Amino acid sequence: EIQLLESGGGSVQAGGSLRLSCVVSGYTFNRYCLAWFRQAPGKEREGVASIYTGDGTTDYSDSVKGRFTISRDNVKNTLYLQMNNLKSEDTAMYFCASAGYDKCDLEYEYNHWGHGTQVTVSS
Repeated sequence: EIQLLESGGGSVQAGGSLRLSCVVSGYTFNRYCLAWFRQAPGKEREGVASIYTGDGTTDYSDSVKGRFTISRDNVKNTLYLQMNNLKSEDTAMYFCASAGYDKCDLEYEYNHWGHGTQVTVSS
C-alpha cells in the first residue's frame, strides 16, 4: 500500500521560513508525481507545488512563486517544501500527495494523500 507521511509544520511569524517533509513508501516504480496541497478552514483545497520524480520538473501556484521551493530525494523517497517569506495567508493544513502521471499538473486528481501537517503564520 502506498503511504505518505508529512512532518515539519509549526508556528512562525510573518516573514519567517519552514521546511515541510513527506516520506513516501510503497511504490514499486520510480517515476510518478508528487505534490503539496493546502486547505484553510472554510476554504477549498489549493494546489501549491508539484514535481515529477522522473526528471525533476516542477510547477507552482501563482500565490507561492518566488517564495516556495519543492524538491525531492529519490533515494530517501522524501519530498520537501521549503517555504520562505511566509505570509498570514499561507496559514493552512498542508498535505502531500502522489499520482501515477508523468506530467504533474496541479489540477489533476491525486489519488494518494497524507494526513496533513499544520502551518500557522502570525503577523
